[in-house]
Amino acid sequence: QVQLVESGGGLVQTGGSLTLSCAASGRTFSNYAMGWFRQAPGKEREIVATIAWTGTGTHYADSVKGRFTISRDNDKNTLYLQMNNLKPEDTAVYYCNFDSRRFGGPGVRPLDYWGQGTQVTVSS
Repeated sequence: QVQLVESGGGLVQTGGSLTLSCAASGRTFSNYAMGWFRQAPGKEREIVATIAWTGTGTHYADSVKGRFTISRDNDKNTLYLQMNNLKPEDTAVYYCNFDSRRFGGPGVRPLDYWGQGTQVTVSS
């Protein structure tokens, strides 16, 4: 059964940095594209960044391009999101998820299952 455990969130000031981690299990990690998503209060969940199952293709939302970096360690079944130059509008609960398609892409069509997420709060 799929498990997604996000960690690394916290409270930072504008301009600060955080690195999120996602421990994923229940599927052969290296066979699936992965994505980071976020949901701010009162808003729909949105995609932040995706990475191909090969690890060589990445895509970012325009709002985070140049500030966030997605990466993966297939040996550790772990997904990362390095977030630099954080802004108050980045405040949200951040989630990771598998692509529902094995060896799929481009992009990520997330599973219906979601982990608990990790809260990121950026103060102005």
